[in-house]
Amino acid sequence: MAKVKAVILAAGKGTRMKSELPKVIHTALGKPMVNYVIEAALGAGAAREDICLVVGHKADLVKETVGDGVQYVLQEEQLGTGHAVKCASEFIGNEGLTMVLCGDTPLITGDTLKQLVETHVAEGNAITVLTAVVDDPTGYGRIIKDNWGKFVKIVEQKDATLEEQRVDEINSGMYIFNSEILSKALAKLNNNNAQGEYYLTDTIEIVKSEGWGEVATMIVSDVDEIKGVNSPEQLQEAEAILQARQK
Repeated sequence: MAKVKAVILAAGKGTRMKSELPKVIHTALGKPMVNYVIEAALGAGAAREDICLVVGHKADLVKETVGDGVQYVLQEEQLGTGHAVKCASEFIGNEGLTMVLCGDTPLITGDTLKQLVETHVAEGNAITVLTAVVDDPTGYGRIIKDNWGKFVKIVEQKDATLEEQRVDEINSGMYIFNSEILSKALAKLNNNNAQGEYYLTDTIEIVKSEGWGEVATMIVSDVDEIKGVNSPEQLQEAEAILQARQK
């Protein structure tokens, strides 16, 4: 089995949390949110030293909370998800597979990520996007497929046509890449867009246009797993789900 690495995005402020703490170290059932994501990555087959947190806002506090054993890279300016992953370029390298995960999704499980790794390897994909089918896709990037069900692109809500907005398969923001292909795509990433940001989803366009391999999706069976926490209300909701799982 190929070596599995994980890059966890943990640099955000989390302004909507209305707290001085970096978002990812807010606790759910007494445990920092990002620790749940680390555990899920371990459950998918990544060794602790093959997990890298991209830290930014109050980086020292995040490091202190999470502790040793994992690796850290600093994202000094928040220039988008693509930029965050680019900061971990050296860690990603060319070996094995790299999962990109979000530090504010405490409901993701090791079982799902393990399944993502297995699906990716079995299908021989360059990139596999973890997706979900939801009742209300408002606000999420939509997964556009052709008539044969093959992946075409991810379209953000603001750029989606009315027809695309009706699509109910959404991007979770979690992916697995072949490390070598991710490294090549990150090297080509630019910020020629209205926001002046580097988008990780652009690496998918790059891989497709360069013909570097297949891009496919895996639909998560439990939609709750991809829920991100952006507010105190959502944190309460996540805690309730975690509590119900323990029963």
